[in-house]
Amino acid sequence: MLCGTCVEPGRFELIERPLPTDLLQGWAFVDIAAVGICGTDYHIYTGKHPYLNYPRVIGHELSGRLVTPVGGMEAGTLVVINPYIACGTCRACLRRKPNCCTNIAVLGVHRDGGLCQRVAVPAGNLIAAEGLDEIQAAMVEFLAIGAHAVARSGLAAGDRVLVTGAGPIGIGTALFAQLAGAEVHLLDLSSQRLALARESFDFQNTYDDTSRILEGDRADGFDIVFDATGSAAAIEAGFPLLAHGSSYVLVSVVKDHIRFDDAEFHKRETRIIGSRNAVQSDFETVMAAIREGKISTDALCSVILPLADLPQRLPELAQDRTGLIKAVVRL
Repeated sequence: MLCGTCVEPGRFELIERPLPTDLLQGWAFVDIAAVGICGTDYHIYTGKHPYLNYPRVIGHELSGRLVTPVGGMEAGTLVVINPYIACGTCRACLRRKPNCCTNIAVLGVHRDGGLCQRVAVPAGNLIAAEGLDEIQAAMVEFLAIGAHAVARSGLAAGDRVLVTGAGPIGIGTALFAQLAGAEVHLLDLSSQRLALARESFDFQNTYDDTSRILEGDRADGFDIVFDATGSAAAIEAGFPLLAHGSSYVLVSVVKDHIRFDDAEFHKRETRIIGSRNAVQSDFETVMAAIREGKISTDALCSVILPLADLPQRLPELAQDRTGLIKAVVRL
């Protein structure tokens, strides 16, 4: 089988490997149907991911079909793969937080991922994708990141929310904040991304700089700010935008140290919340929203590519994703 592999930063190849044959107890084989390409994958390609060793088969936004029956699901069942493989024994796992397991192994990051014909996955990481098609199922994981961030935030209906970064994770976060009843605002340096957000999802409160963001009824700041930029400078710039009694949810991951004014932070009694990955309830929230037509996957999916085209297209997409929300590879 051909495996989409980042051999080293800046070098992506389709490398031939044998189909896997060894299966651990409690695991199952899944034939991959579609793979979403994520900001994580672009960061792996460009050498900016903090948790990775090369070479690595990428791909963690995965849909596929069961090869053998498992967990009451028949062979051929379309499934969403939860790519976060937890140890089940650490402090976080025992407290039902497998998304931040001490020994977590994320497919496509800590271990080889699913940009290939077949993968082995723990049966507990498979969720039947009832009512979804293969492309929709491959988009569940990235949307679950935003759903998890919103769940972590404690957001209440009527809260004034700012999402910084209008890429896929930011858009997903904004969509679930909106579904929770928030007044959603978007901040991004790219006017083209903001235009896409307005046209595709009807987000009307958008800003491409911070100079006017605290004007008028927004002068006292935002109840919740979600950062989805992947930029330390942007995270630091978000602190002054927080209202008193607010929460700052850091969805993106950066290598750098984050600095802020402690007096201003304490004056606001701000909470800083890290949001990492997602849990099964977030996957279920996303799938229900797609089935009920509350999330338009057609608007989210910008392009569908065959695997053979990816060695040429990945460098292009990594360099310029303007106008792109989600690229999906169909296997």
